[in-house]
Amino acid sequence: MFASKSLEPETLQIAPKPATRFRQPHNCPVVMCPAIVRYEQELERHRETESRLGEKVLRESELLRHKDDLILQKDILSKESEHRLLNGLQLINSVLTMQSRNATNPETAAQLTLAANRVLTLARVHRHLHAMDTLESVDFKQSLERLCRDLSDMVSSDSSERTLFVEGEHLTISRVTATPLAFIASELITNSLKYARGSIAVSLLILPKGQAALTVCDDGPGLPEAFDPAATKGLGMKIISALVRQIHGELDFARGDHDHGTRFSVRFNPQA
Repeated sequence: MFASKSLEPETLQIAPKPATRFRQPHNCPVVMCPAIVRYEQELERHRETESRLGEKVLRESELLRHKDDLILQKDILSKESEHRLLNGLQLINSVLTMQSRNATNPETAAQLTLAANRVLTLARVHRHLHAMDTLESVDFKQSLERLCRDLSDMVSSDSSERTLFVEGEHLTISRVTATPLAFIASELITNSLKYARGSIAVSLLILPKGQAALTVCDDGPGLPEAFDPAATKGLGMKIISALVRQIHGELDFARGDHDHGTRFSVRFNPQA
């Protein structure tokens, strides 16, 4: 007989299996683990790309900061230059005005006064455009309206005899073109104010093929029969011709209706 043996329950403890981290063993041939190799290579390429992009972003940020500094310096120098230019023009105007008052010859006094007015007009044109420093282009019709008001107040001693008005379309032109074109308009309008006694029309028209035209018409005595802008001895017409060439424009002139009055027209490229 077998000896009796008490049966007691036993508790079995099962240890959890440790998590297995799948990685390429050192002794695993490369040909046996192509997916792992490709993954690691792709990951390395991503890291290199991220590093290069980070360096590029830093360089771009530095260049942008440097660009902002240069723009700020340019704006400061531009404003300082404009300020000095305006002061210089006002000084020249004052000197010419004093000389005209001290001149004993009436013709000399008149020429000095005319020169002083030209300088003053140029200063006003620069001041008006300087007020739009943030713009690369300007509404030239608006500039013409302001210029006409200034010229009418400065030149016309009896405004009741003249009617000066601006008509046409609003035209945006570059500031590079606006300055010489405004001075051309000033010379033409000043000449009309001297000789005309009725209406003086300043018009701005948009033409085909990207062209535009500035026209000044008056009802004065008109031009001489053999008038030639290239051969004239007048300083005003020489200034106009030189500025028209500067903006690569074309100057046309004609008598008004019924051979009465004068019409000057300047064709130009508003975006030049």
